[in-house]
Amino acid sequence: MDNDGPSRTALITAYARAYHQIADQPTIFPDPLAVPLLGTAAAELAELSARTDDQIGAVLNDRTRRLFFAARSRFAEDTIAASVAAGTRQAVILGAGLDTFAYRNANPDLRVFEVDHPATQQWKRRRLAAAGIDIPSTATLVPVDFETQDLATELESTAFTRTEPAIFVWLGVVFYLTPNSVHTTLGYIAGQGGPVSVVLDYLQSATSDEDRAHQQARADRLATIGEPLISYFTPDELSRDLHTFGFTDIDDRSGRALVSAYLGESVDTGEESARVLRSSRVLRATRR
Repeated sequence: MDNDGPSRTALITAYARAYHQIADQPTIFPDPLAVPLLGTAAAELAELSARTDDQIGAVLNDRTRRLFFAARSRFAEDTIAASVAAGTRQAVILGAGLDTFAYRNANPDLRVFEVDHPATQQWKRRRLAAAGIDIPSTATLVPVDFETQDLATELESTAFTRTEPAIFVWLGVVFYLTPNSVHTTLGYIAGQGGPVSVVLDYLQSATSDEDRAHQQARADRLATIGEPLISYFTPDELSRDLHTFGFTDIDDRSGRALVSAYLGESVDTGEESARVLRSSRVLRATRR
C-alpha cells in the first residue's frame, strides 16, 4: 500500500478495465468512466500495453487477464442489479480502489458505500475532480485504515443501516489478507440484519507441484512491491466456511468459466494465462 495513493495492484486493475473498453470486442463490461478516471487517452493506453517489461504493460497486453478483470466486475454488478430487484437498497464496495460503480449508479434509491484506505480515497477524490466526475448524493466514501480502525465502527457511523438488506462486493482483496481476517469480515457481512449477499474473488490452492511453483513465483513478484499474497482456499473449504456463517446459496466459478460465460464461447489462452484463470475464482453467496 502506497501511503500517497492507491496500491500498485489497484492501479493495474484500473488500467486493465480501462484498456478493455478500447481493445476488446465484444466488451464484457462497459464502463465509460474507466478511462477518464485514470486521466489517460486511448493512445497512451495502447502505448503502455506495448511495454512488456512494465507490470502495467504486461497486464494490458494479456487479453485473458483483461477479460477476467472485466468479467468479475460484470458479475458483481449483475449481482447488485439482482439484489436491487429483490429490494436491497445498500451496496458496500470493500476495497473499492478505482471502481466506478458508485458514479454510474442510476438508481436514486440505491446508496453505495465505498470502503477503502484513506490514501486511496484521497487520491481518487482528486482524480474524480480532475476528470469532472461528480460524487452523487447516493455515494458515500468511507475511509478505513484496517491496521488502526474497525470496519463496523466506521461503516456504521455513516448512513449505512445494519438492520436492512445489503449487498457487499469484495474484489481483489481476499488473497492479501490472513484467513483469520477473511473469516472476521465474512462474519461481519453475515451478521447483517436483513438478507445479504457477497461477491468476492479468491485464489484456489494449488493442486500440483507445477502450480505451487507458479503461485510462489507470482507471490514473490508481488512481495517485491509490498503486496504479498497470503491466503489460498479450496472451493470446498470456502463453501464450508460460508455455510457456517449461514450463507446457503453459493455460486462459485473458475475464472475461465466466468469469462467464457460472458463471451459466449471458450476463452483461448496461453500457458501462463491458463494458470491465472485456473487459480482465480469468483463467488456469490447469499444469506436470506
